[in-house]
Amino acid sequence: MLVFTLNGRETSFTGDEKMSLLHYLRNEKGLVSVKDGCSGQAACGACMVELERKPALACVTPMKKVEGKTVITIEGFPEKVRRILGRAFVAKGAVQCGFCTPGIISRTKILLENNPDPSREDVIKALRVNICRCTGYVKIIDGILLAARALRENLDIDWEKRTGIGYSYPKVEAYEKALGTGPYVADMKIEGLCYGALKFSEHPRAVAQRIDVSAAEKMEGVLRVFTAADIPGERYQGLSVKDWPMMVLEGETTRCIADVFACVVAETEKIARLAVEEILVEYEVLQPLTEITEAEASPVLIHESGNLLKETVICRGEAVQDVFSRSAHQVEGEFETPFVEHAFLEPEASVAQADGKGGLIVYSQSQAIFKDRAQISSVLNLEEEQVDVILMSAGGAFGGKEDLTVQHHAALAAMVLQRPVMVRLSRPDSLRMHPKRHRMKLSYKLACDENGMLTALRARILGDTGGYASMGGAVVARTGTHAASAYHIPNVDVVASAYYTNNPPAGAFRGFGVNQSNFAMDSMVDELCLKGGFDRWQFRYDNALDAGRMTTTGHILKDSVGLRQCLEEVKDAFNGAEYAGIACAIKNCGIGNGIEEISDTRLKIISSTRIELYHGWSEMGQGINTVARQVLAEVCGLDDSIAIDVKSSTGGGAMGGATTASRGTALLGNSTIMVAEKLKADLQDNSLADLVGEEYFARYFVDWTTSHDVDGEIISHFSYSYAVHMAILDESGKLQSIHAAHDVGRIINPILFEGQVEGGVVMGMGYALTENYPLKEGKLTSNRMSKLGLPKAKDVPEIKVIGVEYPDEAGPFGAKGVGEIGSIPTAAAIANSYYRFDGIRRYSLPLSSPEKKEHKEE
Repeated sequence: MLVFTLNGRETSFTGDEKMSLLHYLRNEKGLVSVKDGCSGQAACGACMVELERKPALACVTPMKKVEGKTVITIEGFPEKVRRILGRAFVAKGAVQCGFCTPGIISRTKILLENNPDPSREDVIKALRVNICRCTGYVKIIDGILLAARALRENLDIDWEKRTGIGYSYPKVEAYEKALGTGPYVADMKIEGLCYGALKFSEHPRAVAQRIDVSAAEKMEGVLRVFTAADIPGERYQGLSVKDWPMMVLEGETTRCIADVFACVVAETEKIARLAVEEILVEYEVLQPLTEITEAEASPVLIHESGNLLKETVICRGEAVQDVFSRSAHQVEGEFETPFVEHAFLEPEASVAQADGKGGLIVYSQSQAIFKDRAQISSVLNLEEEQVDVILMSAGGAFGGKEDLTVQHHAALAAMVLQRPVMVRLSRPDSLRMHPKRHRMKLSYKLACDENGMLTALRARILGDTGGYASMGGAVVARTGTHAASAYHIPNVDVVASAYYTNNPPAGAFRGFGVNQSNFAMDSMVDELCLKGGFDRWQFRYDNALDAGRMTTTGHILKDSVGLRQCLEEVKDAFNGAEYAGIACAIKNCGIGNGIEEISDTRLKIISSTRIELYHGWSEMGQGINTVARQVLAEVCGLDDSIAIDVKSSTGGGAMGGATTASRGTALLGNSTIMVAEKLKADLQDNSLADLVGEEYFARYFVDWTTSHDVDGEIISHFSYSYAVHMAILDESGKLQSIHAAHDVGRIINPILFEGQVEGGVVMGMGYALTENYPLKEGKLTSNRMSKLGLPKAKDVPEIKVIGVEYPDEAGPFGAKGVGEIGSIPTAAAIANSYYRFDGIRRYSLPLSSPEKKEHKEE
């Protein structure tokens, strides 16, 4: 028996001494502030606890190492300390998805007990183990320094109480998330809960000649092993194309290592995972198709329809070859960008349980709960109304949680067993299963006249969408429709093609294909400036999109184009730096292209001090629930004494779409304005107490966009946001600072806006410098999170966020989306700064380090 002190109480333990402290704390003591982000790889810091007044990673601390010692989690902090730390993080905007935050707060307590007055450098050093994928670390460091001051000077921490537009009102549930009390799917405890685990293919392309689950079925504690034969409805699912089987049948050929053969459900997750290892699959291994340039002509067909998923062609103006022949300057380049992992801190998880009426309740962290419902009901042969998908907070997503991964597995098992079932991916599972950022190859030719005005662009783009479509067709299409980046070019010839291969699937990822084309285009702009002797800032200003100019697709912009103002904001710093790179960006808001987009908001007046707001969008750290709350408060004049509970579920009576394309703020904001106006009208003659029991509903829809190939006026999207990023290197070639000027129409919440941009910049920086998905011949070369090259606090340069407000009539109070564009121009800006330093043009990501200055001078 082991005896130790846990949160001030003597505790005994008689179990397996090799059990991790993380498992013990979460599963035996119910202390869910301690998170599991890396499955025991000691790679993320989400499980940080205090052990003998020092930081310890609970996931790699065996129970035998705590004997006779003191363990403290957030639940055991003194109340004053816990309050100060939580409020400091909220006040400074240091909480986005919140999954990493409790581990960081645990580290903060230990730091401040040993060093009550730390410098910024001290804080950064203390965070060397912790990863945050959302915030960019800047506001975390600010929060720690604020907490240090409050504890030293015995101060309480106030936060913004003004509730309307333009104020940094605290993010909804940020305090609970900071202290680990806001639940995620894996924190759920339901009576009778059992656990599922998936058996994946070991090979990207192989015939599954035999799938033997008999040994797994005989294991004690195993309830059932589900295979493809157990699926009562449609086996193939998908967001855009139903080409992804929930499970692969015996005798079928796998398409990638994301393929699943079976789902084991057992009394514990440990038993389920041990049983998965007992499943025997006999393969006929086949040569995989993994090179995108071979996909068009390959005899290997990933799907019967062929390897081409989608081709997008944009050809307008004169024939570009004719324009090239008379243009003063031309440049060409062949670019390549890698697969990249989203690396959200919370791996995928879902819980499903029978509703007692022949249907199901599914708890999901999805970005698209209505698409979840449609696909789950299809799998189970149920009516959509029989499945209620309830959104749980997502611990990050960035596009990577749009597709089904485990939701339908949990649903099938719960329906058959009539017990609640949780299916959760481990970090290695997650790395192989969910879609990644597309690997692409981009061939560019760009020309301008003698005055530095762009004349023509030719681009050929190949996107590797892996074994299944996911959102690959739309992603690569968006690469093509943004091929000219934020510049007006009168003549374009663009072909963007998405091909299937036997690599893991690729799909939506922050930027949605625009990051890749932006890297190529703005690198070519710099090359034109060099060739023609043009000033790099002035060239961009002269060619920048503005009212009356047109995007790649031919969409002529009417108003609300703040790109040139963004350029003005960085001009002096750019001209004053010796080693500076600059890049412009445009990003669509909304799916557009003729597709109708809908958003509902429903209000229920619960009491004189409480309103429930229902919508159909997903909160994943970006703050959409906070936006909805602030919009309602602004329109109706509600102060912070009125509690506004924001909820999202398919049964809540409010439709929404996939939370993607930087459209949530615009669409939900507008539907909330509409419903708020109805409530406001009733409040003219009534109090909230008089309206208890009343409900209000409004629907906002966009139905005026068009495809790029229509006759007549082209309106590709209802709105766009614009940005300019500038990277500055120091004398040694190290990245010193990034200036990020963003036109977002109207800033709803300043601190959330800054946090979104800072997080985007750091994600874009990682894409530029260090991140890569470890893949070879369709297989992972490592399943460790530490091999992804994710930036940490020590890697982050100074980030200066500059807000530019050119209100857009399509947005609520003029607001545009900001979630994606923060990551788009960063890589090109850094690449251009590297060229400025050493004269070497880089054509692939991640970028090679700059050559030493001495070498350049030699």
